Formats: sequence, C-alpha cells, structure tokens
Amino acid sequence: MSGLIVEARAVCPRAGRDFPLPSYATDGAAGLDLRACLDSAAEIRPGKVVRIRTGVALYVRDSRYFILLAPRSGLSARRGVVLANTVGIVDSDYQDEIVVALLNRGRSKYIVQPGERVCQALFLPVARAELKFVERFSETTARHTGGFGSTGRF
Repeated sequence: MSGLIVEARAVCPRAGRDFPLPSYATDGAAGLDLRACLDSAAEIRPGKVVRIRTGVALYVRDSRYFILLAPRSGLSARRGVVLANTVGIVDSDYQDEIVVALLNRGRSKYIVQPGERVCQALFLPVARAELKFVERFSETTARHTGGFGSTGRF
C-alpha cells in the first residue's frame, strides 16, 4: 500500500449498483480502472470525440499527488479508441465527476457499453518547479541545439 488515501464518491446511482466501482484488475495493476457510467450504449464514429461519464469523483486532497488518466492499451491497440487529449490530468483539489473524452482513431465505429472499462487512473507524485530565469544555462550539453529528431533515428 502507498499510504495515499483518496476519497471516492459515486455521483451516478448506477456506479456500484449496476456495474463495479473503480478497481484494480490485478494485484500488480498500476492503474485503477474507470468505467463508463451510461444509461445506454454510446457510439463513437471514426475521427469523432465523445465525452463519457465515469460516475465517480475522486478527491486526492494531498497536493503532492495528482491523477493521471491513461487510455486502456487493449482498447487503443485493438479498436483505435484513445483519450482525446492522450492523457488526462486531475489535480489534487478537483472534486467533480471524472469525465473522459474518447477519440476513435480507428476506421470503424466503436460502441461504448455501459459499465465498460474506458480508462485507467494512476496516482503519481507531483514535482513543482521553481523557475530561475537566466541569460545562459549553467552548462552546455550535446543536446542544446538541433530540435526535433536531432539525435537520429537509432
């Protein structure tokens, strides 16, 4: 156990009644599975984004942590359905329902079923930086110029 206590609240009556509350699929799972809290199936056409309610609110409270929402690998690899913003960030002081925007990058429509696992929530530490503006960096590295792809392909 991490010792991190996160308050969870079901904001949709179907969460915990008609389908499971967020949970880890295995003892070794890093991400907590969040499910679609839907009354009926939702269609995502290719190239389109659909907002999916999860039915839960998670309150981290501890500003040393945040929630990273990540796509489910099977859903993205097999169906092309990912989070529209690639990953989501839920700040420690956010208390409203978690809603995810799913993007269908595939070629066929995808139907999200009520209760289906739609993303994962990972609880990660925050490192807040204090910016120190300078005229020159304190050292020069081999990577200081060149931009995208400057280190080569291999």
